[in-house]
Amino acid sequence: MKHLLSAGDLDRDEALAILDTATQMHAIQTREVKKLPPLRGRTIVNLFFEDSTRTRSSFEIAGKWLSADVINVSAKGSSVSKGESLRDTVLTVAAMGVDALVVRHHASGAVQQLAGWVDCHVVNAGDGTHEHPTQALLDAYTLRSRLGDLADRHVVIVGDVTHSRVARSNVLLLNTLGARVTLVAPPTLMPSGVASWPCTTSWDLDATLSGKEHGDVDAVMMLRVQRERMSGGYFPTEREYAIGYGLSPRRLDLLAEHAPVLHPGPMNRGLEISSAAADGLRSMVLDQVQAGVAVRMAVLYRLLSGAADSSTGSEVTV
Repeated sequence: MKHLLSAGDLDRDEALAILDTATQMHAIQTREVKKLPPLRGRTIVNLFFEDSTRTRSSFEIAGKWLSADVINVSAKGSSVSKGESLRDTVLTVAAMGVDALVVRHHASGAVQQLAGWVDCHVVNAGDGTHEHPTQALLDAYTLRSRLGDLADRHVVIVGDVTHSRVARSNVLLLNTLGARVTLVAPPTLMPSGVASWPCTTSWDLDATLSGKEHGDVDAVMMLRVQRERMSGGYFPTEREYAIGYGLSPRRLDLLAEHAPVLHPGPMNRGLEISSAAADGLRSMVLDQVQAGVAVRMAVLYRLLSGAADSSTGSEVTV
């Protein structure tokens, strides 16, 4: 594996190898000294053209815990703010001899394009409304920790699917892992072309969560309403959206006892998710954040340590 640009790049064996490696990486998070030596002497640049807290911080921690030298570059503090093109910026950074670029960009497809300009490894940390493969991996890791094997499990993803790179990557990866996915959203927030995705769709959240429409639900993932990407009226009011598609305490009661609640964050409390759902015993929101470090350690390890040459991965001494 040269790059990780899309969740669709991973076959089942590779995805499971990353998740199994992440399980080993997770063990060091409870240590007093959180360091492993595999990437000593390697240099990773986090190149973020969009604001981020969780993704950038977890990639930085992941690289440092693997003993790599990690440098953070943001658009506001780079020559991009002076008018330099993306291509020139990326080539300039890559020319310094870096081993990997972790890139987030506001334009869909930008990371795929820049991967063709450089010789180093590239990891997609989110490109526009396209994909976010490491988020899908950490979501799958979180679900596996609660549900075990995801084959034939039914995962419901609810909310602003049109603007969600998380939804796209999760549909691809969960399908690869054998899970069934149902997307639930108002018609205005269901993207065109979704019929070709390997999932089912619904506009009725209550019928889906109760199992009447697509069968029993094993997990529900709420998506953030991305108001910053909306230029028109996708729904009448926030109150109406919350009534129709928010995970309220009443809707929590529709779920089976074993079904967890996930949210990639940041959360709009009172809009797509209630505090009862976000903070309750079902919530795995903080588990997702914790899993993010382990999964991104696994991705960087497999790209940069040579483990990626093996389809099954190799044992990591932790």
